[in-house]
Amino acid sequence: MSILIGIGVVTMVTTVYLGKKGWQALHKAVGITPGVLTYQDYNAPLTLSTVSWQQLHLNKKHLKNLPEQQLRQLQRIDEKVHSYQTYQKELETQNKKPVVTEQQFILHKMLYTRLPEMLASYHQLANIHTSAQNVTNGKKAEASALLQKILDNIEQRLDRLLEQIETQQLQALRVMNHYIDSHDD
Repeated sequence: MSILIGIGVVTMVTTVYLGKKGWQALHKAVGITPGVLTYQDYNAPLTLSTVSWQQLHLNKKHLKNLPEQQLRQLQRIDEKVHSYQTYQKELETQNKKPVVTEQQFILHKMLYTRLPEMLASYHQLANIHTSAQNVTNGKKAEASALLQKILDNIEQRLDRLLEQIETQQLQALRVMNHYIDSHDD
């Protein structure tokens, strides 16, 4: 009887051990670390240490005076640029030469040249200390409004560009569907 109990215990321990190792191997195979949960609260206040950029190359020093709303908008812009860049790379992998329109060229210039310059100017203005504080506050408010207008403009241009890409892809599917339907026997 004790032999049967011993075999039962060894079998149970072996089953639990192998089950645990198999469960961990499954998690490792799909890239999940057991016991580690990463949750990102999108409503939590943004800090420069938590902001990461996928496409935009912005100097964090120039972002420290921005309000949270503008940081969030910059993140949205970065995500939209990432979507656009992913689309461009997919075209290249399909050996399709992406055609750069004037609109795309201007947007590229705004994102990678003008936006960093404007953020640097805003940062410098925000850090100027003068004796006429009320005049400075007026200039800072105007600068903030101008920066917001620029960010809105860039985001609207990106939205139009992404909408245009979606429309082109949908049109390509419609053409292919029409072609297939017209050759249906």
